[in-house]
Amino acid sequence: MPTYDATHVELLVFTFKAGVLSAVAHDLKLRVEELDLAVDETDGVPQAVRLRCNPRSLRVACAMKNGREDFDALSAKDKMEIERNIEKDVLLPARYPAISFDSDRVEAVEPGKRFRVRGRVLIRGATRAIETTLERVADTWQAEVSLNQPDFGIKPFSAMLGSLKIQARVLVRVRVRAGA
Repeated sequence: MPTYDATHVELLVFTFKAGVLSAVAHDLKLRVEELDLAVDETDGVPQAVRLRCNPRSLRVACAMKNGREDFDALSAKDKMEIERNIEKDVLLPARYPAISFDSDRVEAVEPGKRFRVRGRVLIRGATRAIETTLERVADTWQAEVSLNQPDFGIKPFSAMLGSLKIQARVLVRVRVRAGA
């Protein structure tokens, strides 16, 4: 079973601002820096997928503005504070040291180009069924899934008495270089 780490896999989490003061907040692009992806293949066709992530390794890549990366919007101090809040108030890695996904079923939708992947994701001790499409995009395989934080016992981050907050929905994108 081939395994890949963060040098071959990009796992991104996108958060979206909400609330009365959302105009002064930022959507965020976060990157998981420690992960292990295992893909069971037969003749180059995925049969099973297993992903393990270290929640302590989630880092702020940049702010997003109108769907575009904004590398100048956050200072190093801002990034450290966001990462501290994620650890202390959101993911609680001291209590829940791993995030995982295990596929139950992988089926070809368009052989060699697109597969439907069903499985279970575990975050903060809560397991939920998810389904996504694994698709070949240029020289990468890519999958995206929208997760609802409260489904995993996570109260979306808020500040300033709730006038500044993060939407309950986050987008998770995984990319693997083809042939990695």
